[in-house]
Amino acid sequence: MKIVVIGGSGLIGSKVVKNLRARGHEVIAASPASGVDTMTGKGLKEALQDARVVVDVANSPSFEDKSVLEFFETSGRNLFAAEKAAGVAHHVALSVVGTDRLAQSGYFRGKIAQEKLIRESGVPYTIVQSTQFFEFLGGIAKASASENAVHLSGAYIQPIASDDVASAVADHAVNAPVNGVVEIAGPEKSRLSDLMQRYFTATGDARKVIADERALYFGAQLAADTLLPGAGAQLGAVNFDAWFRQSQSQPQAAH
Repeated sequence: MKIVVIGGSGLIGSKVVKNLRARGHEVIAASPASGVDTMTGKGLKEALQDARVVVDVANSPSFEDKSVLEFFETSGRNLFAAEKAAGVAHHVALSVVGTDRLAQSGYFRGKIAQEKLIRESGVPYTIVQSTQFFEFLGGIAKASASENAVHLSGAYIQPIASDDVASAVADHAVNAPVNGVVEIAGPEKSRLSDLMQRYFTATGDARKVIADERALYFGAQLAADTLLPGAGAQLGAVNFDAWFRQSQSQPQAAH
């Protein structure tokens, strides 16, 4: 089966491509670097020819509010026009658990717009909403840093390893569309501030983590359960300790 992975050179995309190829599928890793640009539509027709499934794991190159919204809306429209022309039978997209509860954030308004386009596209679909990746803990710390401290909400988080994300996305790519949302998450729940302290201890980061209920998460105020999945979520196998050991033993992909 021919499967096109949009964003196929990124952290998740490259793992999805490898996973699906190992299952014997014909997989195209599509990205601007390979001549496929969803923002302009360049290369989409050629890449999607005879494709049965499209997996979209691409992310906005900018987190600026206007740029994020423009990316997801423009890319989505171009992608679905090409999918309909090619007769694609299943669109699988990676999104974020709690997206509909995070509309204060410009980034998540972009994701809300993306999900709306998917639902209204007319192409059978599966939206895989994931909790935050362990690999993005450093990015969260950077976004929340103030001098020698990091201010973070004490809201709960249930992070997942990128390998588990890629495996789940690949599973849904080869299964029938659910025409709805499925949630995936890591095996352990903890407070965001506590997890960051654990990460800092493991990496030897001397900065102080301050639990601050007023701290925003990419522009949004968090309730205790905003970032948590529902009871029926599919759980990954890799916890923080296992992920950290693995991350120290092999080079990490750029993200």
